[in-house]
Amino acid sequence: MAKEKSDNILFTSSSTKLFAEIIIPLALPETYIWEIPSQYISTITLGMRVEVQLRNKKYAGIVSKLIAQAPKEFKPKEIVNVLDDEPLVYEKQLIFWKWIAQYYMCSEGEVMQAAIPANLKLTGESILVWNEDADVDIHTLSDEEYLLTEALELKKELRISEVQQILDANHVYPIIKKLIEKNICFIWEELKEKYKPKTEIFIELNPKYSNEKALEELLNNWSKAPKQLELLLAYLHFSKTEGEVIQSQLLKKANANAAQLKGLIDKNILIAEKRSVDRIASLPKQISIDFTLSALQQQALENLYQQLQINSVCLLHGITASGKTLLYIKLIEQYIQQGKQVLYMLPEIALTTQIIRRIQKHFGGYIAIYHSKFNSNERVEIWNKVKSGEIKIVLGARSSLLLPFNDLGLIIVDEEHDASYKQQDPAPRYQARDAAIYYASLFNNAKVVLGSATPSIETYYNALTKKYGLVELTERYANAAMPNIQLIDLKKVAAQQMQHDKNNVQPKIILSPELLNEIAISLKNKKQVILFQNRRGYSPYMICKTCGWIPHCNNCNVTLTFHKSTNKLSCHYCGTTYPSINTCAACGSHHFMQKNFGTEKIEELIAEHFIDAKIARMDYDSIKGKNAHDTLIKLFEQQRVDILIGTQIVVKGLDFEHVNLVGIIDADGILNFTDFRVNERAFQLMEQVSGRAGRKEGTGKVLIQVNNIHHPVLNFVQQHSYQNLYKYELEGRKFYHYPPFSRIIIVTFKHKENHIAEQAANIMMQGLQANFKQYIQGPSQPIIDRIRNLYLWEILIKLPKDATIIHQCKIAILQQTAIIHNTKNLRGVIIVPDVDPV
Repeated sequence: MAKEKSDNILFTSSSTKLFAEIIIPLALPETYIWEIPSQYISTITLGMRVEVQLRNKKYAGIVSKLIAQAPKEFKPKEIVNVLDDEPLVYEKQLIFWKWIAQYYMCSEGEVMQAAIPANLKLTGESILVWNEDADVDIHTLSDEEYLLTEALELKKELRISEVQQILDANHVYPIIKKLIEKNICFIWEELKEKYKPKTEIFIELNPKYSNEKALEELLNNWSKAPKQLELLLAYLHFSKTEGEVIQSQLLKKANANAAQLKGLIDKNILIAEKRSVDRIASLPKQISIDFTLSALQQQALENLYQQLQINSVCLLHGITASGKTLLYIKLIEQYIQQGKQVLYMLPEIALTTQIIRRIQKHFGGYIAIYHSKFNSNERVEIWNKVKSGEIKIVLGARSSLLLPFNDLGLIIVDEEHDASYKQQDPAPRYQARDAAIYYASLFNNAKVVLGSATPSIETYYNALTKKYGLVELTERYANAAMPNIQLIDLKKVAAQQMQHDKNNVQPKIILSPELLNEIAISLKNKKQVILFQNRRGYSPYMICKTCGWIPHCNNCNVTLTFHKSTNKLSCHYCGTTYPSINTCAACGSHHFMQKNFGTEKIEELIAEHFIDAKIARMDYDSIKGKNAHDTLIKLFEQQRVDILIGTQIVVKGLDFEHVNLVGIIDADGILNFTDFRVNERAFQLMEQVSGRAGRKEGTGKVLIQVNNIHHPVLNFVQQHSYQNLYKYELEGRKFYHYPPFSRIIIVTFKHKENHIAEQAANIMMQGLQANFKQYIQGPSQPIIDRIRNLYLWEILIKLPKDATIIHQCKIAILQQTAIIHNTKNLRGVIIVPDVDPV
């Protein structure tokens, strides 16, 4: 047997059999094994795509492990084809995928599905192949069958799309099925590459005219075709001013046509050459750091360097507007000069628009953005450039963590506390912040910096217990003052207004007189205002005035939100929209009232009060399209918008120098969720949104409208005291055994029949009780117990921070899942384990 060289390339002897574990994009319980044909043994490596067949269907899989010994239990099938000359991913990514699958209780196929851009996933295309041995009796064929048989006999192969054209129909499968049954043809599946490089036609001057004398002679002796001469002169001008000349741009700028250009090419004066080009334009690669850190920032940067010498992870806890981004830029500069790659992660696409401009200013073409708004071909190009090392800095949301870095030196996780770093559905349900720490450990001496003004309780606990390093910035940049926070007691406001109401009815206050007055003052002083309401739409629900009936979603047990801009009712859980309701389904009444309010309603009220103000709304309903966020942010930066109304998108790290007033419209809605993290989240939201005020000049003001002014979190927000919140929360977490003192797994059971979902949950609970009884709560139904026509049941498991117990519990959950799915009436139950849920 040949000597094993490494785990990456094994065996060069053609007589030796070799096998491979292949990840295919399916949720399989384990990775399957295939045999490598002898012709591929010397060339195949980890990370390459291969073509394999499973249950008569072809897949493009990735080689994750090479195995010298054949499995004893079965004879593996052979790999059909090797699709790459070099690996698509590195070994580090395969290790990372395996860790994600094991830790977050999913399959490596699901991780692969999430990681690889769509256009790098080869798709199967069915081809109809003529059977040369077919004995065709045309009398037994229908008209459509005869037409298709005739076409097949002529062309020998037909794609499904061609069959649809021949029969002039979309539903061709019944006809194909009949031909297969009559042995006239058979189906073959071909894997097809989706990605296609973008090409442009470049125009160049024939080299024989590069000499000035030859060119001058050509122009002086020109006698005919004046339009061609004009086009040639235009080309000469553009080539001098812009360098390379693209055909489409030349024709547009010169106001010429393709025939005139063809004439110059036929005369051998100009040459046309087709070349591959990048879809995403890049800037020149240069480093330009044109700012000076304050003394406090410089000290923090030196502390950061020291902490990263000792720790692989460091928390940078800096108050809002303290200049954390400047420290990030200095860190990035150091790693780029060392030739390392840097990943700068942000929780939301909205955040990237401002930050990208700032970082591009300093690092030019070294940087690329990566997020879900890019199309599939653009993502492939970024993927390839990151893999080759051409891109040194990637700025992106959580999906950027799955890119194939080769020489990663630093990961920055900005706004590390944000819940958006946790993937929800579909699997893998990974927490990008935590996964980044493991990913960095796979690279030689790579470091992770977690940054936030309001860190998660778990992260701050890890920093204080010396698991992470800790650096703190306690002053705002340029000595700017922290905003002054005032509470507006809505109960008092309502009582005062009720005194003037003849009917003595307590009104629902949306905009208090004090808030309206402060907005007017800010506008008068040419300042800008941000109003925060963590609920989109116009009205969260409508209610019949006569009988109290409330419209609900047909698919979910939730009320429908009214959106005035579209005049429709919408479910914010499944996305279904319904026509606006004018007649009560219960009593037939036509009288409805709208309860509570969202950003649309606030926008309408503000427009009524401030007729001359320029108002904009930033939420998921109003911001659509690749550049919509950036456009609105630029308008606000340029003071072409006076009042910005938004959901938590406006909270996350945006920097506007002219904002001096922030209004939190409904603090009660943030404080009253049933979740053990409610106080932490409420503080983070209010502190972060208040941090948008007074960032550059003067003292900003924050007005918080609330009914329960005695809530302890409000006191912490007024004091800007994260430490007091941390102490308060830690005491409760310890008493009730919540993170950071435990690890949580929530197992959710989904089925269209409520009793079947409940039955599956009870079987799971009974199976886990033997070893984990003291850690289990439930099963029970969540507050919203039906989504997308599936009933939900949950089991909450709070485990001690013991790796062995956690591992054993995960194995037990998977074993019980297999038992449930082997029970006849429970096979349709969807079981979703969520590790470290948020």
